[in-house]
Amino acid sequence: MNDATKIRNIAIIAHVDHGKTTLVDGLLKQSNTFRDNQAEMGQQLIMDSGDQEHERGITITAKQTSIYHDGYKINIIDTPGHADFSGEVERTLNMADGVLLIVDAQEGPMPQTKFVLSKALELGLKPVVVINKIDKPARRVDEVEDELADLFLELATDDSQLHYPIYYAIGREGKAWTSLPDNPSEHADLSVVFDAIVNDIPAPSVDADGPLQLLVTSLTYDSFLGKYAIGRITRGSVKRGPIALITREGEVVSSKVEKVFGYRGLAKEEIESAFAGDIVALVGCADARIGDTIADKDTPEALPTIDIEAPTLSMYLGPNTSPMKGREGEFTTSRQIGDRLKKELETNVSLRVEENGIGFTVSGRGELHLSVLIEAMRREGYEFEVGRPQVVTITEDGVEKEPVEELYIEVAPEFVGVISQELGARRALLRGQEQTSSGTARMDYILPTRALIGLRNRLLTDTKGTVIMNSLPHGYEPVAGKLPRNRNGVLIAFEAGTTTPYALEAAEARGELLVGPATEVYAGMIVGMYNRAEDLEINVCKAKHLTNMRSKSSDGAVQLTPFTDFSLEQCIDFIEDDELLEVTPKSLRLRKRELDPTKRKRLNNK
Repeated sequence: MNDATKIRNIAIIAHVDHGKTTLVDGLLKQSNTFRDNQAEMGQQLIMDSGDQEHERGITITAKQTSIYHDGYKINIIDTPGHADFSGEVERTLNMADGVLLIVDAQEGPMPQTKFVLSKALELGLKPVVVINKIDKPARRVDEVEDELADLFLELATDDSQLHYPIYYAIGREGKAWTSLPDNPSEHADLSVVFDAIVNDIPAPSVDADGPLQLLVTSLTYDSFLGKYAIGRITRGSVKRGPIALITREGEVVSSKVEKVFGYRGLAKEEIESAFAGDIVALVGCADARIGDTIADKDTPEALPTIDIEAPTLSMYLGPNTSPMKGREGEFTTSRQIGDRLKKELETNVSLRVEENGIGFTVSGRGELHLSVLIEAMRREGYEFEVGRPQVVTITEDGVEKEPVEELYIEVAPEFVGVISQELGARRALLRGQEQTSSGTARMDYILPTRALIGLRNRLLTDTKGTVIMNSLPHGYEPVAGKLPRNRNGVLIAFEAGTTTPYALEAAEARGELLVGPATEVYAGMIVGMYNRAEDLEINVCKAKHLTNMRSKSSDGAVQLTPFTDFSLEQCIDFIEDDELLEVTPKSLRLRKRELDPTKRKRLNNK
């Protein structure tokens, strides 16, 4: 494609679960990108290719695809909806000329809608609005349109952005309309969206004849060809041969393009050359990083680098130091963990890594951002330990400031009291409360980022799993006072060994167990939650002594209450400052940072 007027580059943005990836599925299928037998296979969420994306049902990394429609090449960028992965959105919006903003017909504009739309409008991208899921029984299309108008009025940087087309869709069924249909079950397809992309989104504004300029906005790897540098050609054309690589620091390095790939559907296809306006993947630039510029070797000129917002949470991540170290993991040393984190830094632009003794301090956008990294490393065979998340503070004018967030909560009216009580204790400030048309209460809070640690699990318990909560960065404020402790004390294994039903039955009376029978434990490992505020050491490996005495009451089978099996996110929420989480490919173990009970008491008394 050497005619920029026939190219459209769009990013699909929305809040989590509003239907971005499902709509891309429909566009891919209806553009005849697949063969008939592939389309009939009924693939769902085609763009979510990672294991964790399938399991969690969310998009984690932004991905590119291309479709052809009526002689136009449409490059589509599917972006994540979670605020924790907003760095993916920030880096990929540079490749787009317009955005398809997807909004749920029932939920309306949500926090992440506001965040990604503000980024798109700052870059001057042309918005096209699609109100999705109009077949929902609780749809409120007129109210959602009013809320969108208010949102654009708040975020627009010039008057032209206040004029945006609105379309209506049922992404799951591959249907779209220019006006709200009386009968959503009537036959329709996505031709309306295709026409909107061609007619409402501008062609890329580029210089086709000047020397080459391409900003690297994404990197992928291939075991056969190595690193792919992905970006949009801003000026000139690219083909095999020598180029100049300009780093983010301004250093010019000689490099070479060995292969040029374009996108067609989900596949990359090798092409001779590509021209300004198109999105391509280049092989051969082994030293390329996100934010670098690939330029003409004779006249190297850098493009403005990508500006990513700073991380808000950090945690310690280092080699496992427990008595069970090295048993279950393939990669256990500090060097191996450090190499893996360096590799992650190349593609995960929101992440920061600093050395911290034998381990590292890893900083990211939120708990989910960090837990996805931990789970990915765990599945690759790494064994390590992590500490409690801490907020990343900054100092302005001699004042220490911490990140604060906007928190939006939607819950049934009967739980408003318990929500207010919990958030009041965490120094949250209520900015507004309203009742939605579906009868739920919607509350808007400002609170410190550290108050969010462990909040989701607490509120899910308090509201019987019905709370919907979303957060969004809101800047920095001076550090407030201490927050209340989230939980009671813990039951700590007194000695190493294997747990027995006899000992666990006695421990049940003290609290809630986190391990089951026949589990190997070590001294200092956390085996349960205590009923009181302090910690308690307990022997969970004690066996019943065999004697010739018989007791009618105790010779029966032991009946144990099923133990609580924490997920990775629940473990991260649970641990306190003096505790660690041991992560291996097979196990998650909670432990005290100091395993020796005498030294632990001495530290606590300081």
